[in-house]
Amino acid sequence: MAKYTTSKPSWVPDEPNEKFACSVMGGIEGIKDTTVGNINPNLLSGKTKPKRRLVLSEDDYVNGVLKGDRMTLSRAITLIESNNSKHFAKAQRVLQRLLPHTGKALRIGITGVPGAGKSTIIEAFGNMLCDAGHRVAVLSVDPTSSVTKGSILGDKTRMGTLSRRQEAFIRPSPAGGTLGGVARKSRETMLMCEAAGYDIILIETVGVGQSETTVRSMVDFFMLVVLTGAGDDLQGIKKGIMELADAIVINKADGDNLLKAKVARAEYERMIEYIRPATEGWPTHAYMCSAYTKYGIPELWKVIQAFKEMTTESGVFNKRRNRQLLEWMYSMIDEHLHSLFFDDPVITGRMPEVKEAVLNGIISPTQAVKELVNMFDVDMAARRQVDIFHPEAEVKS
Repeated sequence: MAKYTTSKPSWVPDEPNEKFACSVMGGIEGIKDTTVGNINPNLLSGKTKPKRRLVLSEDDYVNGVLKGDRMTLSRAITLIESNNSKHFAKAQRVLQRLLPHTGKALRIGITGVPGAGKSTIIEAFGNMLCDAGHRVAVLSVDPTSSVTKGSILGDKTRMGTLSRRQEAFIRPSPAGGTLGGVARKSRETMLMCEAAGYDIILIETVGVGQSETTVRSMVDFFMLVVLTGAGDDLQGIKKGIMELADAIVINKADGDNLLKAKVARAEYERMIEYIRPATEGWPTHAYMCSAYTKYGIPELWKVIQAFKEMTTESGVFNKRRNRQLLEWMYSMIDEHLHSLFFDDPVITGRMPEVKEAVLNGIISPTQAVKELVNMFDVDMAARRQVDIFHPEAEVKS
């Protein structure tokens, strides 16, 4: 068995370094590293029990978020992301009380293929905004494995400088789960951050699958990050993601890659001519930047500011916000009906038999759906629900 040691690893600098994201903390007297077989004797004998985390009340969540307390905000987001039905009801009551304090932030979505440099752009962009006096919240939507149901949630490691700033808050979140998945959880996390006083919300997602379409329906300005070597015009037009973007950003425009970035920008400008703008009255253009040298980052912020000013004056900004709220409501209706149906005991009891009949070719999938829907009593299912805003008054069946 390895011997317990308090020496620092070889990769830790001798002197404190602001560019070094990791740190080594001193331990607590009497408690040693359990990974090498040592433990507090009192804990081992059962004389002392580890302290349990304090359970926060609704008032604790609301007051902590409004004060901008990062720990309370983190726990509120964890409550939002929980798939426990009891947590869902409590989270909705907390969110309802925070709603009057939301809606004042500028919401920016950032997408692109893996390796395009989204996280490094956010690092440079976020630091610049913090230096300018803004408070920045970064919500990184990480794909969830359909096999293991897990997410890596590692984007924060690429934002070492930004993550240590008091003006910034970074939260990686999984895309998977029930009760709304990325659509509900990301929207409500965004509202929590706005209530905590963050005036710039950056939402990062991987540009594959449907997640970028969902993020487009949540944000004011949508940015597509690409690399050089885009291919021919037709190849670019086939990429439906371009139709959603308010700006196309060619990253890594530095060093020997600068000339290639200029060529790529010209190619994207030609492609854009054949695509309808994503926002009414705003012409989409391609821009160059380098997250490494900070080239083009200030200019990109000026573009976003011009976008907000133009769309606010034309009324498009508020129209989009209102449309997004209604789309959110419609999507939640779909999710709620989905949950009512598949949680219904009559349906769950009948489902195995219907599945077997479909697999054996006895009935068609269409006939199976018709039979299950006719069996479903939506009124009875609704009576089993609890009013999330008045949990003490359950509706009797």
